[in-house]
Amino acid sequence: MAQTGGIAGDQIRSIVERIERLEEEKQALADDIKEVYAEAKANGFDTKILRQVVRIRKQDTAERQEQEALLDLYLHALGMRSDPATAA
Repeated sequence: MAQTGGIAGDQIRSIVERIERLEEEKQALADDIKEVYAEAKANGFDTKILRQVVRIRKQDTAERQEQEALLDLYLHALGMRSDPATAA
């Protein structure tokens, strides 16, 4: 295909087709993940908590510890924890 306005049509088509294939794969993976969560729910697990565990496991240790410390501090400030030092 010839260049139009300085853009190679074949190259654009190739890029767009690759993106489309990856989007299809992404959707298939999302469907697979939904099935695993449905299986977990059928086995009595709380999927909301499982999603939270997966999110936490993605974090690096320092980031996770900082968020936990801030959460404890905020809960203490709201009177929902008695002592931020003993809550950890």
